[in-house]
Amino acid sequence: MFSKIPFDRINWVTSSFLIVTFFTALIGTPLYIAHFGIDLFQILLFVFFFIATGMSITLGYHRLFAHKAFKASRSVKLTTLLFGAAAFEDSALDWSSDHREHHKHVDDEHDDPYAISKGFFWAHMGWIFFKLYPRPLANVGDLKKDPLVMWQHRHHRPIGFAVGFLLPAMIGYFYGGWESALGGFLIAGLARLVCVQHCTFFINSLCHTIGKRPYDSSTSARDSWLMAIFTFGEGYHNYHHSFQHDYRNGVKPWQWDPTKWAIWTLSKLGLATELRRVPEEKIVLAELREMKHQAEAQIASGSTWKFTCPTREEAYATLLELSQQLSEGYSELEKAVGDRIKISGEALSRWRQMSADVGEQILLLRSLQAQPSMA
Repeated sequence: MFSKIPFDRINWVTSSFLIVTFFTALIGTPLYIAHFGIDLFQILLFVFFFIATGMSITLGYHRLFAHKAFKASRSVKLTTLLFGAAAFEDSALDWSSDHREHHKHVDDEHDDPYAISKGFFWAHMGWIFFKLYPRPLANVGDLKKDPLVMWQHRHHRPIGFAVGFLLPAMIGYFYGGWESALGGFLIAGLARLVCVQHCTFFINSLCHTIGKRPYDSSTSARDSWLMAIFTFGEGYHNYHHSFQHDYRNGVKPWQWDPTKWAIWTLSKLGLATELRRVPEEKIVLAELREMKHQAEAQIASGSTWKFTCPTREEAYATLLELSQQLSEGYSELEKAVGDRIKISGEALSRWRQMSADVGEQILLLRSLQAQPSMA
Protein backbone atom coordinates (compact mmCIF):
# COMPACT_ATOMS: atom_id res chain seq x y z
CA MET A 1 0.00 0.00 0.00
CA PHE A 2 2.81 2.44 0.89
CA SER A 3 5.45 1.05 -1.48
CA LYS A 4 5.14 3.94 -3.97
CA ILE A 5 5.43 6.72 -1.38
CA PRO A 6 8.94 8.29 -1.61
CA PHE A 7 9.54 8.43 2.14
CA ASP A 8 13.08 9.69 1.55
CA ARG A 9 11.61 12.89 0.03
CA ILE A 10 9.08 13.67 2.76
CA ASN A 11 9.60 16.89 4.66
CA TRP A 12 8.81 15.43 8.05
CA VAL A 13 8.93 18.70 10.02
CA THR A 14 6.47 20.54 7.77
CA SER A 15 4.23 17.49 7.33
CA SER A 16 4.06 16.86 11.07
CA PHE A 17 3.28 20.52 11.76
CA LEU A 18 0.42 20.58 9.23
CA ILE A 19 -1.08 17.35 10.58
CA VAL A 20 -0.72 18.21 14.28
CA THR A 21 -2.12 21.73 13.96
CA PHE A 22 -5.04 20.53 11.85
CA PHE A 23 -6.17 17.82 14.24
CA THR A 24 -5.45 19.88 17.36
CA ALA A 25 -7.68 22.66 15.98
CA LEU A 26 -10.29 20.17 14.81
CA ILE A 27 -10.54 18.45 18.19
CA GLY A 28 -9.37 21.10 20.65
CA THR A 29 -11.52 24.02 19.51
CA PRO A 30 -14.91 22.23 19.84
CA LEU A 31 -13.84 20.81 23.22
CA TYR A 32 -12.91 24.29 24.45
CA ILE A 33 -16.19 25.79 23.24
CA ALA A 34 -18.19 22.93 24.76
CA HIS A 35 -16.48 23.38 28.13
CA PHE A 36 -15.99 27.16 28.35
CA GLY A 37 -18.30 28.51 25.67
CA ILE A 38 -17.38 31.30 23.28
CA ASP A 39 -17.99 35.01 23.61
CA LEU A 40 -17.84 38.01 21.30
CA PHE A 41 -14.24 38.73 22.32
CA GLN A 42 -13.00 35.35 21.07
CA ILE A 43 -14.95 35.75 17.81
CA LEU A 44 -13.53 39.23 17.18
CA LEU A 45 -10.02 38.02 18.05
CA PHE A 46 -10.38 35.21 15.49
CA VAL A 47 -11.66 37.63 12.84
CA PHE A 48 -8.81 40.08 13.47
CA PHE A 49 -6.09 37.45 13.17
CA PHE A 50 -7.79 35.81 10.18
CA ILE A 51 -7.86 39.14 8.31
CA ALA A 52 -4.39 40.24 9.46
CA THR A 53 -2.65 36.99 8.50
CA GLY A 54 -4.77 36.29 5.41
CA MET A 55 -4.30 39.79 4.01
CA SER A 56 -0.59 39.63 4.77
CA ILE A 57 -0.43 36.68 2.39
CA THR A 58 -2.60 38.19 -0.35
CA LEU A 59 -1.42 41.80 -0.12
CA GLY A 60 2.12 41.16 1.12
CA TYR A 61 3.48 37.78 0.07
CA HIS A 62 1.49 37.63 -3.16
CA ARG A 63 0.90 41.01 -4.77
CA LEU A 64 3.72 42.99 -3.14
CA PHE A 65 6.63 40.54 -2.94
CA ALA A 66 5.92 37.80 -5.50
CA HIS A 67 4.54 40.03 -8.28
CA LYS A 68 5.86 43.51 -7.43
CA ALA A 69 2.40 44.84 -8.30
CA PHE A 70 3.08 47.95 -6.21
CA LYS A 71 5.68 49.46 -3.92
CA ALA A 72 5.07 49.79 -0.20
CA SER A 73 6.46 51.70 2.74
CA ARG A 74 8.71 50.04 5.28
CA SER A 75 5.86 49.90 7.81
CA VAL A 76 3.57 48.04 5.38
CA LYS A 77 6.35 45.61 4.50
CA LEU A 78 7.15 44.92 8.14
CA THR A 79 3.50 44.42 9.09
CA THR A 80 2.85 41.93 6.28
CA LEU A 81 6.09 40.08 7.01
CA LEU A 82 5.22 39.73 10.70
CA PHE A 83 1.63 38.60 10.24
CA GLY A 84 2.50 36.67 7.07
CA ALA A 85 4.91 34.56 9.12
CA ALA A 86 1.97 33.78 11.44
CA ALA A 87 0.22 32.05 8.52
CA PHE A 88 3.08 29.50 8.51
CA GLU A 89 3.29 29.36 4.72
CA ASP A 90 7.09 29.71 4.70
CA SER A 91 9.01 32.94 4.46
CA ALA A 92 8.05 35.60 1.93
CA LEU A 93 11.22 34.72 0.01
CA ASP A 94 10.43 31.00 -0.25
CA TRP A 95 6.74 31.66 -0.96
CA SER A 96 7.52 34.12 -3.75
CA SER A 97 10.05 31.78 -5.33
CA ASP A 98 7.55 28.91 -5.47
CA HIS A 99 4.82 31.19 -6.78
CA ARG A 100 6.97 32.66 -9.53
CA GLU A 101 7.85 29.13 -10.65
CA HIS A 102 4.15 28.31 -10.69
CA HIS A 103 3.40 31.22 -13.02
CA LYS A 104 6.36 30.48 -15.26
CA HIS A 105 5.53 26.79 -15.64
CA VAL A 106 1.80 26.63 -14.88
CA ASP A 107 0.29 23.17 -15.46
CA ASP A 108 3.72 21.70 -16.25
CA GLU A 109 3.88 18.45 -14.30
CA HIS A 110 7.64 18.68 -13.84
CA ASP A 111 8.35 22.36 -13.19
CA ASP A 112 5.13 23.76 -11.68
CA PRO A 113 5.58 23.20 -7.91
CA TYR A 114 1.84 22.68 -7.35
CA ALA A 115 0.68 21.57 -10.79
CA ILE A 116 -3.01 20.61 -10.87
CA SER A 117 -2.06 18.05 -13.52
CA LYS A 118 -0.65 15.93 -10.68
CA GLY A 119 -4.02 15.81 -8.95
CA PHE A 120 -6.25 17.92 -6.71
CA PHE A 121 -4.65 16.87 -3.43
CA TRP A 122 -1.14 17.43 -4.77
CA ALA A 123 -2.01 20.98 -5.83
CA HIS A 124 -3.86 21.63 -2.57
CA MET A 125 -1.20 20.56 -0.09
CA GLY A 126 0.47 17.30 -1.16
CA TRP A 127 3.35 19.17 -2.76
CA ILE A 128 4.20 20.74 0.61
CA PHE A 129 4.78 17.31 2.15
CA PHE A 130 7.55 16.63 -0.37
CA LYS A 131 9.30 20.01 -0.58
CA LEU A 132 13.05 19.65 -0.28
CA TYR A 133 15.40 22.15 1.35
CA PRO A 134 17.40 24.14 0.60
CA ARG A 135 15.65 25.44 -2.53
CA PRO A 136 17.66 27.21 -5.27
CA LEU A 137 15.84 30.58 -4.94
CA ALA A 138 17.38 31.66 -8.25
CA ASN A 139 14.30 33.67 -9.27
CA VAL A 140 14.10 36.04 -6.28
CA GLY A 141 17.31 38.01 -6.62
CA ASP A 142 15.36 41.24 -6.25
CA LEU A 143 13.92 40.15 -2.90
CA LYS A 144 17.30 39.02 -1.62
CA LYS A 145 18.35 42.68 -1.75
CA ASP A 146 15.60 43.67 0.70
CA PRO A 147 16.93 43.57 4.30
CA LEU A 148 13.44 43.17 5.80
CA VAL A 149 12.62 40.21 3.55
CA MET A 150 15.91 38.50 4.40
CA TRP A 151 15.46 39.17 8.13
CA GLN A 152 12.05 37.51 8.00
CA HIS A 153 13.46 34.66 5.90
CA ARG A 154 16.00 33.86 8.62
CA HIS A 155 13.55 34.11 11.53
CA HIS A 156 10.07 33.41 10.11
CA ARG A 157 9.40 30.38 12.33
CA PRO A 158 9.95 32.07 15.72
CA ILE A 159 8.19 35.18 14.39
CA GLY A 160 5.25 32.99 13.35
CA PHE A 161 5.01 31.35 16.79
CA ALA A 162 5.23 34.69 18.57
CA VAL A 163 2.68 36.53 16.41
CA GLY A 164 0.42 33.62 15.51
CA PHE A 165 0.17 31.77 18.82
CA LEU A 166 1.67 33.72 21.72
CA LEU A 167 0.15 37.10 20.82
CA PRO A 168 -3.51 35.94 20.71
CA ALA A 169 -2.95 33.93 23.89
CA MET A 170 -1.48 36.99 25.66
CA ILE A 171 -4.33 39.21 24.48
CA GLY A 172 -6.75 36.61 25.77
CA TYR A 173 -4.94 36.44 29.12
CA PHE A 174 -5.13 40.20 29.67
CA TYR A 175 -8.81 40.09 28.74
CA GLY A 176 -9.93 37.19 30.89
CA GLY A 177 -7.13 35.19 32.47
CA TRP A 178 -5.87 31.70 31.62
CA GLU A 179 -9.23 30.47 30.42
CA SER A 180 -9.42 33.24 27.82
CA ALA A 181 -5.72 32.78 26.98
CA LEU A 182 -6.38 29.15 26.08
CA GLY A 183 -9.28 30.27 23.91
CA GLY A 184 -7.07 32.81 22.16
CA PHE A 185 -4.46 30.14 21.48
CA LEU A 186 -6.97 27.61 20.15
CA ILE A 187 -9.43 29.84 18.28
CA ALA A 188 -7.48 32.88 17.08
CA GLY A 189 -4.29 30.84 16.94
CA LEU A 190 -4.74 27.25 15.76
CA ALA A 191 -8.24 27.34 14.23
CA ARG A 192 -7.45 30.60 12.44
CA LEU A 193 -4.17 29.14 11.16
CA VAL A 194 -5.90 26.10 9.64
CA CYS A 195 -8.59 28.27 8.02
CA VAL A 196 -6.09 30.70 6.47
CA GLN A 197 -3.84 27.94 5.19
CA HIS A 198 -6.60 25.97 3.50
CA CYS A 199 -8.11 29.10 1.97
CA THR A 200 -4.69 29.71 0.39
CA PHE A 201 -4.36 26.07 -0.65
CA PHE A 202 -7.77 26.17 -2.37
CA ILE A 203 -6.47 28.82 -4.77
CA ASN A 204 -3.91 26.28 -6.00
CA SER A 205 -6.41 23.42 -6.17
CA LEU A 206 -10.04 24.53 -6.47
CA CYS A 207 -9.28 27.62 -8.58
CA HIS A 208 -7.48 25.37 -11.05
CA THR A 209 -10.44 22.98 -11.19
CA ILE A 210 -13.79 24.79 -10.96
CA GLY A 211 -14.82 28.13 -12.38
CA LYS A 212 -14.86 30.22 -15.55
CA ARG A 213 -12.02 31.16 -17.89
CA PRO A 214 -13.09 34.42 -19.53
CA TYR A 215 -9.57 35.58 -20.41
CA ASP A 216 -7.55 32.50 -21.31
CA SER A 217 -8.75 28.89 -21.56
CA SER A 218 -5.26 27.62 -22.37
CA THR A 219 -4.45 27.59 -18.64
CA SER A 220 -6.23 25.63 -15.90
CA ALA A 221 -6.58 28.78 -13.74
CA ARG A 222 -10.22 29.75 -13.19
CA ASP A 223 -12.25 32.62 -11.80
CA SER A 224 -14.31 31.71 -8.71
CA TRP A 225 -16.38 34.39 -6.98
CA LEU A 226 -16.94 31.98 -4.09
CA MET A 227 -13.24 31.57 -3.38
CA ALA A 228 -12.78 35.33 -3.75
CA ILE A 229 -15.00 35.78 -0.70
CA PHE A 230 -12.78 33.61 1.51
CA THR A 231 -9.43 34.76 0.10
CA PHE A 232 -9.80 38.55 0.02
CA GLY A 233 -10.22 38.63 -3.77
CA GLU A 234 -7.72 35.98 -4.85
CA GLY A 235 -10.43 33.80 -6.40
CA TYR A 236 -10.35 35.64 -9.75
CA HIS A 237 -7.50 33.41 -10.76
CA ASN A 238 -7.95 33.29 -14.54
CA TYR A 239 -7.58 37.05 -14.66
CA HIS A 240 -4.56 36.86 -12.38
CA HIS A 241 -2.79 34.32 -14.59
CA SER A 242 -3.54 36.47 -17.63
CA PHE A 243 -2.29 39.70 -16.01
CA GLN A 244 -0.17 38.62 -13.05
CA HIS A 245 1.43 42.02 -12.35
CA ASP A 246 -1.85 43.89 -11.95
CA TYR A 247 -2.43 44.91 -8.33
CA ARG A 248 -6.08 43.95 -8.85
CA ASN A 249 -7.52 40.45 -9.18
CA GLY A 250 -11.20 41.38 -9.18
CA VAL A 251 -11.01 43.87 -12.02
CA LYS A 252 -14.75 44.39 -12.50
CA PRO A 253 -16.42 47.00 -10.27
CA TRP A 254 -18.77 44.42 -8.75
CA GLN A 255 -16.11 41.79 -7.99
CA TRP A 256 -15.13 41.20 -4.35
CA ASP A 257 -11.45 42.11 -3.91
CA PRO A 258 -10.67 43.57 -0.46
CA THR A 259 -6.94 43.23 -1.15
CA LYS A 260 -7.29 45.60 -4.13
CA TRP A 261 -9.25 48.06 -1.99
CA ALA A 262 -6.66 47.87 0.79
CA ILE A 263 -3.79 48.57 -1.63
CA TRP A 264 -5.71 51.51 -3.13
CA THR A 265 -6.39 52.87 0.37
CA LEU A 266 -2.73 52.55 1.30
CA SER A 267 -1.84 54.53 -1.83
CA LYS A 268 -4.16 57.34 -0.75
CA LEU A 269 -2.46 57.37 2.66
CA GLY A 270 0.96 57.61 1.03
CA LEU A 271 1.95 54.10 2.16
CA ALA A 272 1.86 52.49 -1.31
CA THR A 273 3.03 53.80 -4.67
CA GLU A 274 3.42 52.76 -8.32
CA LEU A 275 0.29 50.62 -8.41
CA ARG A 276 0.46 48.58 -11.61
CA ARG A 277 -2.75 48.07 -13.56
CA VAL A 278 -3.45 46.67 -17.01
CA PRO A 279 -5.06 49.12 -19.46
CA GLU A 280 -8.76 48.45 -20.02
CA GLU A 281 -8.29 47.91 -23.76
CA LYS A 282 -5.84 45.03 -23.14
CA ILE A 283 -8.35 43.37 -20.82
CA VAL A 284 -11.12 43.68 -23.43
CA LEU A 285 -8.71 42.36 -26.07
CA ALA A 286 -8.09 39.25 -23.95
CA GLU A 287 -11.85 38.75 -23.49
CA LEU A 288 -12.44 39.08 -27.24
CA ARG A 289 -9.57 36.70 -28.01
CA GLU A 290 -10.98 34.05 -25.69
CA MET A 291 -14.52 34.44 -27.02
CA LYS A 292 -13.15 34.29 -30.57
CA HIS A 293 -11.47 30.96 -29.79
CA GLN A 294 -14.67 29.58 -28.27
CA ALA A 295 -16.73 30.71 -31.27
CA GLU A 296 -14.28 29.13 -33.70
CA ALA A 297 -14.37 25.87 -31.78
CA GLN A 298 -18.18 25.88 -31.72
CA ILE A 299 -18.36 26.65 -35.45
CA ALA A 300 -15.93 23.83 -36.21
CA SER A 301 -18.07 21.49 -34.12
CA GLY A 302 -21.29 22.65 -35.79
CA SER A 303 -19.89 22.22 -39.29
CA THR A 304 -20.30 18.45 -38.95
CA TRP A 305 -23.99 18.60 -38.02
CA LYS A 306 -26.84 17.54 -40.25
CA PHE A 307 -29.30 20.40 -39.90
CA THR A 308 -32.65 18.65 -39.72
CA CYS A 309 -33.95 21.38 -37.40
CA PRO A 310 -34.50 24.90 -38.79
CA THR A 311 -33.86 26.41 -35.35
CA ARG A 312 -30.40 24.86 -35.19
CA GLU A 313 -29.56 26.00 -38.70
CA GLU A 314 -30.70 29.53 -37.91
CA ALA A 315 -28.70 29.60 -34.66
CA TYR A 316 -25.61 28.32 -36.45
CA ALA A 317 -25.95 30.99 -39.16
CA THR A 318 -26.35 33.69 -36.52
CA LEU A 319 -23.21 32.48 -34.77
CA LEU A 320 -21.29 32.60 -38.05
CA GLU A 321 -22.37 36.20 -38.58
CA LEU A 322 -21.59 37.29 -35.01
CA SER A 323 -18.26 35.47 -35.09
CA GLN A 324 -17.26 37.35 -38.22
CA GLN A 325 -18.13 40.66 -36.54
CA LEU A 326 -16.18 39.59 -33.46
CA SER A 327 -13.11 38.71 -35.54
CA GLU A 328 -13.24 42.10 -37.26
CA GLY A 329 -13.64 43.87 -33.92
CA TYR A 330 -10.77 41.88 -32.45
CA SER A 331 -8.46 42.79 -35.34
CA GLU A 332 -9.44 46.44 -35.05
CA LEU A 333 -8.83 46.52 -31.30
CA GLU A 334 -5.59 44.55 -31.59
CA LYS A 335 -4.24 47.09 -34.06
CA ALA A 336 -5.34 49.99 -31.87
CA VAL A 337 -3.63 48.48 -28.83
CA GLY A 338 -0.49 47.75 -30.87
CA ASP A 339 -0.41 51.35 -32.13
CA ARG A 340 -1.15 52.65 -28.61
CA ILE A 341 -4.23 54.49 -29.81
CA LYS A 342 -6.51 55.78 -27.06
CA ILE A 343 -9.78 53.81 -27.04
CA SER A 344 -13.00 55.43 -25.86
CA GLY A 345 -15.08 53.84 -23.15
CA GLU A 346 -18.00 53.72 -25.55
CA ALA A 347 -16.01 51.64 -28.05
CA LEU A 348 -14.82 49.25 -25.35
CA SER A 349 -18.42 48.80 -24.14
CA ARG A 350 -19.51 48.06 -27.71
CA TRP A 351 -16.85 45.36 -28.12
CA ARG A 352 -17.71 43.87 -24.75
CA GLN A 353 -21.38 43.69 -25.76
CA MET A 354 -20.36 42.01 -29.01
CA SER A 355 -18.43 39.40 -27.02
CA ALA A 356 -21.43 38.85 -24.72
CA ASP A 357 -23.73 38.36 -27.72
CA VAL A 358 -21.41 35.72 -29.15
CA GLY A 359 -21.28 33.99 -25.76
CA GLU A 360 -25.07 33.86 -25.55
CA GLN A 361 -25.27 32.43 -29.06
CA ILE A 362 -22.72 29.74 -28.20
CA LEU A 363 -24.77 28.73 -25.16
CA LEU A 364 -27.94 28.63 -27.27
CA LEU A 365 -26.27 26.46 -29.88
CA ARG A 366 -24.92 24.09 -27.25
CA SER A 367 -28.37 23.71 -25.69
CA LEU A 368 -29.87 23.01 -29.11
CA GLN A 369 -27.10 20.55 -29.80
CA ALA A 370 -27.94 18.67 -26.62
CA GLN A 371 -31.57 18.30 -27.67
CA PRO A 372 -32.62 15.28 -29.77
CA SER A 373 -32.94 16.21 -33.44
CA MET A 374 -36.40 16.19 -35.04
CA ALA A 375 -36.51 14.68 -38.52
